[in-house]
Formats: sequence, C-alpha cells, structure tokens
Amino acid sequence: MKNIKRIAAGLLSLSMIFSTASCSVGKKDKEGKEDVKSVDLKANQKELVNSIAKEMEDKQLENKTVKWLSHYDINPGKGQVKNTALYLFEEKYGGKIEWIVTDYDHRYQNLAKLVIADDAPDMFPANDMDTFPRGAINSMFQPIDDYIDFDSDAWSDVKDLNDKFILNGSHYIAATAIEPSYVCVYNPQTIKNAGMEDPAELFDQGEWDWDTFADMCKEFTNPDEDKYGLDGYWYQNAISETSGVPLIGVKDGKIVSNLKDPAISEVQNYMYDLAKNNVMFPRAENQWYTRGHGENGNGLASGLTLFIPIGLWAIEDSTENTKLFGDPQSDEIMFVPMPKKPGTDTYYISSRIQGFCLCNHAKNPEGYAAYAECAMKCANNDDVRNIGLDNLRDEYKWTDEMIEMRETIYDLAKENPVFDFQKGVSDDVDAQMNDISQATMITGGNSTTWTQCIEAHEIGLDFFINEANNKSSQEPQK
Repeated sequence: MKNIKRIAAGLLSLSMIFSTASCSVGKKDKEGKEDVKSVDLKANQKELVNSIAKEMEDKQLENKTVKWLSHYDINPGKGQVKNTALYLFEEKYGGKIEWIVTDYDHRYQNLAKLVIADDAPDMFPANDMDTFPRGAINSMFQPIDDYIDFDSDAWSDVKDLNDKFILNGSHYIAATAIEPSYVCVYNPQTIKNAGMEDPAELFDQGEWDWDTFADMCKEFTNPDEDKYGLDGYWYQNAISETSGVPLIGVKDGKIVSNLKDPAISEVQNYMYDLAKNNVMFPRAENQWYTRGHGENGNGLASGLTLFIPIGLWAIEDSTENTKLFGDPQSDEIMFVPMPKKPGTDTYYISSRIQGFCLCNHAKNPEGYAAYAECAMKCANNDDVRNIGLDNLRDEYKWTDEMIEMRETIYDLAKENPVFDFQKGVSDDVDAQMNDISQATMITGGNSTTWTQCIEAHEIGLDFFINEANNKSSQEPQK
C-alpha cells in the first residue's frame, strides 16, 4: 500500500506548531533572498519569552548555528507564526537553525551520507517515534547525557518522560513534552445535515464510544453518493490504540509484541466489523490514495467524508492550508479524541513525544542542547502555551470550542498515553507491522480476521523482535 508521509510537519509543542505545518520556505526574490512572509510574535509575546530567557543559565555558544536535518523546517513559512522556541534561541544565544532539506522516506539514508562525508547535521526530529531504540542501536544518534543533565532543575518537569528513552544507561532523546498522535476531525455542518448528534456533545456526555462511532460511520456511508464514514492514512492505528495497549510496546527495557493481548484482539475484531461494512473510502480503487489523490482533509469541506483520524498538525495551520477540511469561521472544522471502549470511562490517547535526537558525529552538540532546552522551556510554560492558543485563535481563526477541545485532549494524553514503538525497532519490524496494523481494515474487501493475521505474522515478528532485543543489549558503536 502506498502511504503519504506528512506526519511530523506540525508535531512540535504548542510553542512551535506555527512554523512547522509546511515545508515551504517561500519564494525567492530577484536577489535570491527568501520571501517567507511569516508572522512575527506580538510585542507582549516577545516580552514573555524574553522573561524566560532571563531565568535561563547564561552561556555562550561557540557555534551559534544548529544544522537541522528533517523533511520540515523549524523556521516559519508563508503565513506561519514564528515559534517561541526559535525566538528564545535567537534572543538568548543569537542562534539560528539551518535547515538541511530531505524528504521523509530518505531521511536516514541522507543522514548516513552526510555522516560519511564528515558533514553530519546536529539535530534530527524524534516526533515520529521511529528513532528509538533503533537509532541508538545502529549508531545513527549519540548519547546526550554529556550535554543535557536530566537530573537538573532545568529538566525536572520532563525527567520521567526522558527516562523512558534510555539504552544501556544513556539517554538518546531530549523529549520536551507529550502530545496526541491523532484526533478525529469532522465537519459539524455535515453532522448536522445528516441528522446526527455532534461528536463533541457526545464526548461531553460521556457517550462518544466505539458503538456510537461505528453507528455513525455505517449510517453515513453511501457508495452510490460517494459518501464514506472514514478516510485518511492513519485510522487503523488510531482506532487500535483506543484499547489502551500498543501493538508493539517496551516493558522492563525489552521490546514486546502485544498481538495476543485480549484488549488488542477485542479492538481488532471491532475494526474488522467496520471494514466488513465498507465504511472506508476505497483507497484500493484509487491507487491507495485518500480522496482527492492524497490531499489531507479532502472530503470534509465537501461533506463527502464523515471522519478523518489525523494529527492536530493537519489543522494547526493557515486557513489557506486547511481549506480542504473546511472553514473554522463557518463552523466547518471540529475534532474530538478517538472514541473509547463502551462501558468504560477512560479515553486512551495514542501519543508521541516532542523531542530531538543528537546525530552521531554532530559538530555542534552544545547548540543542539541549547535549542532543546529552549523548546522544553516553551513547551512547559503555561504563559507560552497561551501565546500558542492566541495565535490559533487570531491567526488561524480557531473557535473557542476548538481550543478548549485541544486542551482537553492534551490533558488526556498526559493522563492516559499509549506509546507504540512499531516504527522504532527495525526496518524488518516496521515492514511486518505495516501489514499487521492494517490487516483488519483494508479497503476493497481484502481485510483478514485478527486470528488469521496472527497466524500469518506472529513467527516472523517474534523473530525480528528477539533479534532487536539481542542487539539492543550490546553496547552501541560510536
């Protein structure tokens, strides 16, 4: 199956999201300068960030430029607001971020080429949950404890989070915060026109669960009218992780498969029933693209799609970049967490981290550590968080209801996060999980039962997990 990788384009803290939702850095003028037309922070916002700078330890960076290898830029693009972490880094250290451009699928190959050429970048995003532990095992990234003291007061708010990413006694990720991986985005006008109850109201009433979600998808779906309950690339994992159990987890320092966990079996059987009712847009008949040849949000504004499970990054952007989802000022964009299991009170939130890896042979680890601290300070400051909320409201035209729901989901992610490591083990495990995670919900009538899936993949998956666990117990090469 073909999958469009546009995940991490906005997966940073609320202090950072406003510069990362697009890889575009604007057009160049006749002199070759970048015309990004980004939005600057307001005077009161700058004053707040400057107050944070005064509280931080004074130190001079010998090298003020941090090289950032990623498929998206930290620097703001057209119509986007400069993130507060970047502003803090510039003001406190006179620093700047140099974007080393790569596409998503070749990030690691390009990292290897640069390291071999003795031109290693400094910083690499950890947000996609695919860097740990394999990045450490395969010496793509280096330990960061010589540059960041997680026992210090400065990092105390996120020490427990960072301690989840230790291999052989060393930290490999500067994790700055937890964030939800997916929300269920919908168009309230479509819900209203279909005579259904708004999911946000169902959520407030504690009635937003698997049964309600399935009933709405089935009722809305009408292939003759090209209407489908679900579209997107991520609904399989988004639904599965509402069970509270990841397909691939880490327990007592070991990678584990949870395919036979009763909670996984239950949710996968539920997913198989959804697939039998053909509620998903038929990507199998459309070259495995979503509606509109892979454009995120396509079908929501036109009222042809009911739900798209996707990251908040997709709608935390300018109204021009989110118009396929709808117009927030016309009450056409809203979202809720993915539904809970019926009969329970807990909304489990598929989650990821905001964070950064230090590339092996990086030339500027001190600059990396300084920027990571700026990002962490902004991500965990309530006043800075309010800057982000103001920008969502003022620049991206979010409603108060959208902002309130966003805050609620972030709080749920802190309380009940589900971290899945299926992309962070090895290429072999990733390839196996690509088939396993989608097995019960494949469009075109090709879905299999969960029992059939386990029978087909369990032996191979266990082999590759054991292989990774054996390799992780060895000291990584430097």
